[in-house]
Amino acid sequence: MTHRRNTTRRKRTSSHGKTKKYQRLNVERNGGTKEKKSSGSPGINDPKHIVKLSAIKISRRRLWIFRAMVVFIIPAISIFLLELGLRLSGYGYCPEAIIKSKVNGKDVYCDNAKFGWRFFPKNISREFSPFTFDANKTDKTYRIFILGASAAQGEPSPPFGFGRILKVMLRETYPDVHFDVIVMAMAAINSHVVLEIAKDCAQYQPDMFVIYLGNNEVVGPYGAGTVFSSFSNNLFLIRAGIALKGMKLGQLMTNLLGPYLLPEFPPDVWRGMEMYAKRQVPIHDARLESVYKHFQRNLDDMIRLGRKAGAKVLLCTVGSNLKDNPPFGSLHSTDLSPSQLETWKAAYEEGVNHETAGDYRLAETSFRAAAVIDEDNADLHYRLGKCYWNLAEYEKAKSRYIQARDSDTLRFRADRRINQMIRDVANSDNTQGLYFVDAVKAFEENSPHEIPGSELFLEHVHLNFHGNYLLAKTIFEQIEKILPDRQGELKRAERPVLTEAACARHLAWTEWDQYKIADKIVNRFLKKAPFTNQLYHNEYIQEMDQHLAVLKASLTPEVLQDVASQYRQAIEQNSRDWMLRERYAMLLLEDLEDFGSALEQYRLMAQSVPHSYLGHYNVGTALFKLGDIDGGIEQLNKAIHIKPTYGYAHYLLALAYQKKNEIDPALKHYSEAIRWHPDLVPAYNNLAEVWMHRGELDKAIEICRRGLRFSTNSALLHCNLGVLLNKKNQRAEAIKEIRIALEIDPNSARIQNILKAVQRGDQ
Repeated sequence: MTHRRNTTRRKRTSSHGKTKKYQRLNVERNGGTKEKKSSGSPGINDPKHIVKLSAIKISRRRLWIFRAMVVFIIPAISIFLLELGLRLSGYGYCPEAIIKSKVNGKDVYCDNAKFGWRFFPKNISREFSPFTFDANKTDKTYRIFILGASAAQGEPSPPFGFGRILKVMLRETYPDVHFDVIVMAMAAINSHVVLEIAKDCAQYQPDMFVIYLGNNEVVGPYGAGTVFSSFSNNLFLIRAGIALKGMKLGQLMTNLLGPYLLPEFPPDVWRGMEMYAKRQVPIHDARLESVYKHFQRNLDDMIRLGRKAGAKVLLCTVGSNLKDNPPFGSLHSTDLSPSQLETWKAAYEEGVNHETAGDYRLAETSFRAAAVIDEDNADLHYRLGKCYWNLAEYEKAKSRYIQARDSDTLRFRADRRINQMIRDVANSDNTQGLYFVDAVKAFEENSPHEIPGSELFLEHVHLNFHGNYLLAKTIFEQIEKILPDRQGELKRAERPVLTEAACARHLAWTEWDQYKIADKIVNRFLKKAPFTNQLYHNEYIQEMDQHLAVLKASLTPEVLQDVASQYRQAIEQNSRDWMLRERYAMLLLEDLEDFGSALEQYRLMAQSVPHSYLGHYNVGTALFKLGDIDGGIEQLNKAIHIKPTYGYAHYLLALAYQKKNEIDPALKHYSEAIRWHPDLVPAYNNLAEVWMHRGELDKAIEICRRGLRFSTNSALLHCNLGVLLNKKNQRAEAIKEIRIALEIDPNSARIQNILKAVQRGDQ
């Protein structure tokens, strides 16, 4: 009995021990807590127990570090690795304005033709005029960067811009100093883009920044009237977007998502100022305040960058044509009632009738009556200015011309406020290292009755040779006051500033160049919108056509030979000037038909700027003229390797392959030509011809229709489309297309004959 009791006791003890073990396990599983039934036992609310729990929890500081890692650090590392991977794989393009190259085995810095890809669609991106400067700057080198847009670049002919004239003045006055005058300007840009250029220039030991900037603040990238990007009031977001596009990751995002991120598709074809015709910005548009603030901030930052780099900064006001350039766009005030608008129109039309009759006093009275109702109309101010000019009341005329420019709703010209901001910056208290040139004042002082017009300007803002000389001379006189003693001591014996005639000789400014520029201005600018919308346009075009005819008639064979002689003399004085060689080669190729000599000049040009596609392209065209098809193909392939988006090079390559009866590469390059240059009519025509000869009439018809989407007024494409449709037995539609072609070009005997043949059923 005793033995059984002990056994039972041991079993109970063992069972009790197991129960305690399971309880301990449960305690451990539940975080080390066990609630006792006894009220006197320590429970979950016990202070000692709470201390143990808090020791196990993550501290708030560590929690925030963890959150920051998740939100910032991990994405940053991912972005860094992706960016690094894209760079290592060679994706994208270099975004800097200046890149390294070699000329004849010597290290130089040069322009980057792809810089503009950050701000424009690739196929219509604007570019610098090619340049090079030595990588190793000597003690006798003085380096000047000219910053700005098309007026600073020297459009429509950069070889005769004020930067080129300034360099001649400096070179001839200080023969023992090497002046790098580097024009870092391009068309259609504004201060948002120029600031990025200034950042790059600051890295290359600048001695001076010359800033001539302000015309495109509204229409340039990120402006209120631009066609290239969305407008934003937030400067930080604009700059962040520009910085992102400079990264490979940003370029990838732009390529993949660009069309979906923009409110409208950017233009496919470069149509110059015509692209902005629907982007009117009235004088009271609230967005203008942001434009002015952005310009002020960008200008301040450019000056800061220049100073930090040790450069003097020379700031210029910006001139425009007041007298001979009517407004491009004109709108009424938005708060006019219908009755006020009718009264205004009646007074305005009455004034126009008086003006047409030559009664300027009555016209002025009627126009002023209209101005009482609506002061915002730019055309009205311009007509008033013209009346006052004819009445010899020049102060009033000047005031109205200025108001007409400032009220112009297509804002391609720097207005009073832009220029006043430039003056205010130049006259601020903190002016150390900052200098000022009042170009507007210089233009006024050298214009009849202090109203700048066609005496200085080719159209709205681009200067003629006389205007460029005047600006260069004004800047030169200020630079002479700035140059350090070491340069001043190297000056030639005191003498007057180089004359305009002397500068013209050095740069070979000839009768032939005058005609070429006038032809470009008339046919590529003035005969297209928005110039066609200007007041007095028809009368002005008649006048310009007559002037152009006189210039052309003056270019006799003897005159052209004299022009060639002037070019040779200029090249002898400065054999390293590739722009002189390019212009001379163009004369030889196009007018004198001396293809061999043209090729020689183009080869020398290409050696001076080997980084530029232009040299290879020009050599290729000269080789084609000489019948060397294979040599031309080699050069054009080099041009395309440098600039894959150059549509003209693709077109000439396709034409060469077509002549060699190598149809597949011809098709490839014709397709690339119209991809990058969608309004290149000859490429569409030839491509359609290839498909037609292959019996692919539907493809040929589609090519013609595609071309007409971009070049609606092409008589050639309409006519050829008609011929193709006729081959498909679609005679009615064929006749319709050929008639459209004849309306566009009514004097074409070829189109007339084709129409008659189709109507007779001969084709």
